[in-house]
Amino acid sequence: MSVFAYFGPSGTFTEIALDKLLSERLPRQTMPRVTGENQKIAANSPAATIEMVRGGVADFGCVPIESSVEGAVPATADALVPPGPGTAGRVQAFAEVILDVAFTIAAREPMSASEVRSVAAYPVAAAQVRESVEKLYPQAGFVNASSNAAAAADVAAGRADVAVTTSLAAEIAGLTVLADGVADADEAHTRFLLIGPPGPTPARTGADRTSVILDLPNVPGSLMAAMNEYASRGIDLTRIESRPRREVPGSHRFYLDAVGHIDDDAVGEALRALYRRCERVVFLGSWPVDRTTGAPPPDTSDSMVWFDGIRSGEAP
Repeated sequence: MSVFAYFGPSGTFTEIALDKLLSERLPRQTMPRVTGENQKIAANSPAATIEMVRGGVADFGCVPIESSVEGAVPATADALVPPGPGTAGRVQAFAEVILDVAFTIAAREPMSASEVRSVAAYPVAAAQVRESVEKLYPQAGFVNASSNAAAAADVAAGRADVAVTTSLAAEIAGLTVLADGVADADEAHTRFLLIGPPGPTPARTGADRTSVILDLPNVPGSLMAAMNEYASRGIDLTRIESRPRREVPGSHRFYLDAVGHIDDDAVGEALRALYRRCERVVFLGSWPVDRTTGAPPPDTSDSMVWFDGIRSGEAP
């Protein structure tokens, strides 16, 4: 049996993403440690989810990594950093899924807009529906919830009037749906990763993503030099984020996503160059993308044939 942890409780978008991974994505991939029988375990944060993987409680963990509206999910980004020296405690991404995200507004019972004074919402969700909620409930204020499902539970317990939540969580909590499909931005979506202990990367598909975390020397131009390792090889970067390095006040670490797979020659060359240049390179993985973005890395096979010929004395 394979155990999958996810950022819960039950009814969150992360559980919906995990269900989609299990039913649609993973059957198309060759995955180690995945069996025909699966058990799901809810964790109370992205960090707790990843720690279940590090501690061997779960084989894999599903966490949100990026919102098209709010950018990176800080709690996940911080938790992906290995806790030990070097890369001790490293985890690896093996798959991703992207969910189109719109929210359900739910209450214990039908109520008019003028009656709503408090709206329970997970902060990431609140940021994606603030304008819509202010129009629907101009007299209400937001109350922080620990997750989308927890927002529904808060309303069921009487701690808020309405919840910004998922339809699944509203159903589980026995709430009445007041509005559905609520979102400030059209086509808003969130990307989720399936995390596991380090292992062989999924096979190259030609539509892949490679992600790293970089700790750079604190010298002028270090970030530009690192990014140039990609640019000089024609590799498309699709995400660049920074987070404070708490152990080095005033410094930041950088999260880079690139189009391509570690088995692409150009990507492999860039990773080796980064290893020589950076204080630490944490390889988060290479995996098939859910939706294709960016230009693929260049095909360097001709140059490799020429180079091998030069070495062997057989090149024209």
